[in-house]
Amino acid sequence: MTTRKWRSMLMASALLIAPIAACATPVEEAVDSATEAVSSAVSSSRLDAVKSRGTLVCGVEGTIPGFSFVGSDGAYSGLDVDVCKAVAAAVLGDPDAVEYRNLDSTERFTALRGGEVDMLARNTTWTLSRDATGGNAMEFAPTTFFDAQGMMVRADSGITSLEDFEGRSICVETGTTTELNLTSRMNELGVGYTDVKFSEGTEAVEAYLSERCEGFTSDKSQLFARRSQFDTPDDHILLDVSMSKEPLGPVTMNNDSQWFDVVKWVTYGLIQAEEFGITQADVAEVAASTENQDIKNFLGVGSDLGTQLGIENDFMVKAISAVGNYGEIYERNIGDGIPRGLNRLWTDGGLMYAPPAR
Repeated sequence: MTTRKWRSMLMASALLIAPIAACATPVEEAVDSATEAVSSAVSSSRLDAVKSRGTLVCGVEGTIPGFSFVGSDGAYSGLDVDVCKAVAAAVLGDPDAVEYRNLDSTERFTALRGGEVDMLARNTTWTLSRDATGGNAMEFAPTTFFDAQGMMVRADSGITSLEDFEGRSICVETGTTTELNLTSRMNELGVGYTDVKFSEGTEAVEAYLSERCEGFTSDKSQLFARRSQFDTPDDHILLDVSMSKEPLGPVTMNNDSQWFDVVKWVTYGLIQAEEFGITQADVAEVAASTENQDIKNFLGVGSDLGTQLGIENDFMVKAISAVGNYGEIYERNIGDGIPRGLNRLWTDGGLMYAPPAR
């Protein structure tokens, strides 16, 4: 029911009561109070909660180098972490105003739906069912990493294809698209295998390294990252197979367009900054000196794009100052391990493309 219809019903009730009541003031006050409550419910957004709290609660994975990883000093780093920092900088003016929550694959959506976290930046694949499941639906912000599912085996295993897993075992994280893709691909190939399931990716890796299974499947980005931590990385190889499409990016809950728009446009802004050639080192100088009207709009110079989102107009200056543009984020966190490939800008043959900020 809309606020207008609700107010009309309340006013109609007030008119019926008015002839009986000696004074209409209490009724009018009740109408105004009810209308105010409905309006408040309609306009409420998680953006308001984040501003009031002064902290962004961001759900991450926490154990994947290059994406979200907790160092020995307790500091978080990675591409997904930098997205959290960019949103915090844009909304709160402070990239460090983030509380990170490590969530495994079985916990992440429950935490998001229950309001325990404001957003996920946790290698989560965008799928139709996750995007459209009624009241539990989620909103997927722009993809920050175009990935594919792969398979890791020991270099001396003799396994060179998925067909070679006939009668063998594969470690997989349960409750993920990875598990579903594995089942689909193996059924298509007619390969009989045993899946050894774990609720956390770290457990699956440990089981693989202890030879409880002969293969370990996950997104290729995770396989690269996990292998980099092995004592002898060269003893393990990735098969030349792509088992799925895995577009990974930030996630918010449905039915809160204001908060979703903020997360969405900050993410797009990181991509657009690279296309404009704006870096972490020069963003303040560009904002102060540029004559390019598109860049002025983008950086909030004489434009009200931030106000339209419910945040400061220079929100992208703050975000870029905090973490740099998308290219800088990529190179800083994962550039040495995974070629950019599809994650290059559209102008360079990739899929990274941002709508115009105007």
